Amino acid sequence: MRRFGFFVLASCCLVVATLCAPRSIALADIYSFVDRDGVVHYTNVQPSNRGWQRLYHDGSPEGGYPAGRPVMVARAKRLDPERVRRYDAHIQEAAQLYQLPQAFIRAIVLVESNFYPDAVSRVGAIGLMQLMPETASNMGVRDPFDPRQNVLGGTRYLRVLANRFNGDLVRTVAAYNAGENAVDKYGGVPPYAETRRYVRSVLQNYYTFRSLDSAIARK
Repeated sequence: MRRFGFFVLASCCLVVATLCAPRSIALADIYSFVDRDGVVHYTNVQPSNRGWQRLYHDGSPEGGYPAGRPVMVARAKRLDPERVRRYDAHIQEAAQLYQLPQAFIRAIVLVESNFYPDAVSRVGAIGLMQLMPETASNMGVRDPFDPRQNVLGGTRYLRVLANRFNGDLVRTVAAYNAGENAVDKYGGVPPYAETRRYVRSVLQNYYTFRSLDSAIARK
């Protein structure tokens, strides 16, 4: 989780007020648009003007695709299924507590740490969801190397971001990587190569995990 700016919570009251009124992550198609300067913009809110192209489909029947249709194969690092499933209970708990899809949390964990709880980045981000120390502290995480605390703290921060960006999936993901101030500054995904790769990777894996979950549920 790279940080260009932190969203510092002024008080515990602000956190409680924000989390008590959760907005749903918008589960929709992902669109892209290249402007005159060659900058690529992303949104999951269906655009009304021309020039946007649909990148990913959420698999909903109203969009013209069969429900649960796999949209892509994740281009992820080699995964150890046992290591991935080891944290299911924490992800399920966090998803229920903060009302976010499990597939979304898994996608973040996969891209951030490849499900290694002791991962530390070159900039000091820690654990499964790669929490920066200040973010971990703001989210009530005492030990970011503890998998449960890390997942709950990271998901809590995702919930704060989702509320701030009115459930906009793309901006929430971008802000998790680059910071919400950067997303505010550019009115969407910042023009940072790392953040744009990050957003694409999280979205790809999110839709893949959703498709896998749907396939398992149908069995």
